[in-house]
Amino acid sequence: MKVMACKLKDQRGLSLTGLILSLAVIAVVAIVALQIVPAQTEYNSIKKAVASARASGTTPKEIRDAFDRQAEVGYITSLSGADLDIEQNNGIYEVGFAYRKVIPLFGPASLVLDYHASTAPEGTMKTASR
Repeated sequence: MKVMACKLKDQRGLSLTGLILSLAVIAVVAIVALQIVPAQTEYNSIKKAVASARASGTTPKEIRDAFDRQAEVGYITSLSGADLDIEQNNGIYEVGFAYRKVIPLFGPASLVLDYHASTAPEGTMKTASR
C-alpha cells in the first residue's frame, strides 16, 4: 500500500487573509445595498403616487393634493405635492418630478442618487434636477 505525500504547493484554498478581505468586500457591498433598497422602494412608491394623483385630479391643485394624500399613506418623505412639475399638453396634465437622495456612508463619503420621472411620453416634458 502506497501513501502519497501531499505537497503544500498542490493544495488549493482560501487563506485566512483572503477570507477576511473577501468578507470585508461583501460586507461593504451589503451595507451599500441595504442603504439603496429603501431609496429605490420610495422612488417606486413616488412613481405610483404620481400616476394615481394624475388620474384622480383635473387641476394642478387637485393633482398636488392627491399626491400629498398618497404620500402620507405611502410614507413618502423625499417629495411633496409642491415639488411636482405639472404641465398641460393638448389639454392633458403631465406630471414630472426630480429629486436627489443623499445617503451618508461613512465619514465624508456619501452616495448621491438622482431620481426623475414623468407621466409624459419620452422627451416631451422637461424636469429640472433638484
